[in-house]
Amino acid sequence: MFSGGTRSFWAPCYVIEFRWRCYTEAVTTGNRSIPPSCTVIPWCRRSVSWGRFGDSFPDIVRRRIAIVGAGAVGGYYGGKLSAAGEDVSFVVRSGLADLRREGLSVESPAGALHLPSPKVYDDSGEIGPVDLVIVAWKATANESYRKVISPLLHSTTAILTLQNGLGNTDKLAELFGADRVLGGLCFVCINRLSLTRIRHLGQGLITVGEFEGGLTERLQDLTGCFEAAGIQCGAVRDLIHAQWVKLVWNVPFNGLCIAEGGITTEDLLSRPQGEQQVRNLMREVVAGAAVLGRRIAPEVLDKQIRSTREMGDYRPSSMIDYLEGRDVEVEAIWEEPLRRAEQAGAKLPAWKRLLGRIRRRLEERD
Repeated sequence: MFSGGTRSFWAPCYVIEFRWRCYTEAVTTGNRSIPPSCTVIPWCRRSVSWGRFGDSFPDIVRRRIAIVGAGAVGGYYGGKLSAAGEDVSFVVRSGLADLRREGLSVESPAGALHLPSPKVYDDSGEIGPVDLVIVAWKATANESYRKVISPLLHSTTAILTLQNGLGNTDKLAELFGADRVLGGLCFVCINRLSLTRIRHLGQGLITVGEFEGGLTERLQDLTGCFEAAGIQCGAVRDLIHAQWVKLVWNVPFNGLCIAEGGITTEDLLSRPQGEQQVRNLMREVVAGAAVLGRRIAPEVLDKQIRSTREMGDYRPSSMIDYLEGRDVEVEAIWEEPLRRAEQAGAKLPAWKRLLGRIRRRLEERD
């Protein structure tokens, strides 16, 4: 990652690695700005006193993060990272003036937060290269990957996508290189109330993994970054397995809530045969994962249904998109996973029927 001689300093929660000449240049010239040649580890924690050198360099090692998409997911997690002291910029497609005027607010049972002056832009070129890009927009916007993400990259920038479904990490790897790409799965109840307000209802776990697999130091550093911001986070060795576990929930709950005309998860589970429909679809998702070599434990189904009941009157994100006339992530959540499973030999009739119902609902709406 780094060329030239380096020194490492251990401090609570972080490792700092820098070129020795950065320090000597700063002391000699009195220039406290970071020269372009001075690189810091992308995952180090904020700032640190240079104690024994007799000087302090505020913010010299702050991680630069760009959140691509400031909807419910991007606004919530980006807001928490920013409130924890990370250098966070948001790339938005709408609401720029509102966010600059009103700031970003998150309502949460764990404690509200308000960013009075978030760094928001509608052009990623105004931000420039960062250490970590977090993609949080819907998969329906993926045709803009290259245009929006390219200006944010330097030689070691990592790209973490928090998008639903399958195919997102593959496309990012194709465009920017597999070694840059990580995937994350969000298990959280959040809704966007307005362009500037987000409501967090519960949960919040992020599961992260490398596109190329394995448990790496980068993953450990990333989970530490999230945990330090109050975000529960765990690393997985097999990202594809984790993506299928998330599909066990997304396929039935997002799908049936649309197919039934726009109902909540509570309405769905309270209907006659509602839970049975959910379980049938869950079992087919598990079967689809199995033919692709990913075994999902049977108890996952019970756990997900139980946690969904605890959510109460929850409105899944795809159902909200359906009701509000926005594009729905049909390809990423239902079509691409189904296609992969069927190509591997799986027979998934309930899933295919659900996909047909979703398509009809969208055709009727449009």
